[in-house]
Amino acid sequence: MSETPVPPPPGHPPPPPRASPADGLRFAFGTLTALPVRVGRWDRAAARAGMAAAPLAGLVLALVAAALAWPLLRLGAGPLLVAVVSVAVPAALTRGLHLDGLADTADGLGSGRPPEGALAVMKRSDIGPFGVVTLVLVLLAQVAAVAQLYGQGWAVGATGTAVAAVTGRLALTLASRPSVPPARPEGLGAAVAGTVPAGLAWAVTGAVLAVAVLAGLPDGVLGAVRAPLAVAVGLAAAELLLRHTVRRFGGVTGDVFGALEETALTAALLVLTFG
Repeated sequence: MSETPVPPPPGHPPPPPRASPADGLRFAFGTLTALPVRVGRWDRAAARAGMAAAPLAGLVLALVAAALAWPLLRLGAGPLLVAVVSVAVPAALTRGLHLDGLADTADGLGSGRPPEGALAVMKRSDIGPFGVVTLVLVLLAQVAAVAQLYGQGWAVGATGTAVAAVTGRLALTLASRPSVPPARPEGLGAAVAGTVPAGLAWAVTGAVLAVAVLAGLPDGVLGAVRAPLAVAVGLAAAELLLRHTVRRFGGVTGDVFGALEETALTAALLVLTFG
């Protein structure tokens, strides 16, 4: 005979129901993009499903950029112009959310202040010198890498940007595991920090690595190795930044998540240009 369910203690509301895949997708696209998606639920269960689905948001943005790159190449546009468009489209479709987080995180880290002071620097609306320099260098690196990929043809450019974009959002999935605390009690960082069980985060990582192998196969054995290597290097770069920011700030914030995404994406793009 099954045991009778024990009701929650008085004064403690029951846990929210499990989030459906649709709840997770709405959370992922509603918080990580500027696409017109309404977030139906804003609780820990929805955040767990949403951050696990974050790589899909990156894939969709990359596919939109690749869809615009194809007619540009057919019309005779050079790889550099196509690269600028390919970098600008995801930035526009996120309202610069991740780039802004990258700049704010750079300012916070570069301030040399204790955690409270560094977090205050990051909350300001202006961008300081560390943020400007970091933003310019990262964007230049992204445009240069994407131009090199599209110089080898549309398929290579589209595949490379998709792999990098998925890697960038996968870094957010891994940063949402329980061992990573929030730096503030409010904001996006607090909403998603610790929501994705480690097992689920690594399962999503394994799935992305497997898909990366398949994505690289049309380019032969080298491509099948280079694509998952790009994912691994991108995640490693983001993990190093994550550990540093946790030591400096005491945890993660929404800005840190943006910095992690751009770091992983840029590192993955650079690896894809080798060979």
